[in-house]
Amino acid sequence: MGDIQDQLMALLSPEDAEAEYPTEASLLRRPEPKRLPIAEATELCGVGQILASEDAGEPLAVARLASGALAILADLCPHDGGLLSDGFVDGEVVVCARHGWEFEGRTGKCLSRNGVSVPCRPQKPPHI
Repeated sequence: MGDIQDQLMALLSPEDAEAEYPTEASLLRRPEPKRLPIAEATELCGVGQILASEDAGEPLAVARLASGALAILADLCPHDGGLLSDGFVDGEVVVCARHGWEFEGRTGKCLSRNGVSVPCRPQKPPHI
């Protein structure tokens, strides 16, 4: 080790010197969101909101579209793995916060790239 590294290591306790510190890549990853059970998320989700949910261990994004319809999509953007539940609702569209990819809430079809979609659970039309 270089002189500076030796000096820094001398300042650490033995426990700190042996500890594993996070890498730059791990610091950039967000912690997994607190996920609500699907039944609770569908009741709590208001118009224009999107919530992190799960059903049988499957991560889901639950969104209430402008029409009042409920969108339940896999909570993973196919572009680079961003969470759709971190995004937002724009009318009838769910938008990934990372790079703005847009998905039709009712079908999961990507409006930003042809031939791409996310798994989507069909929902009954809202009672108006």
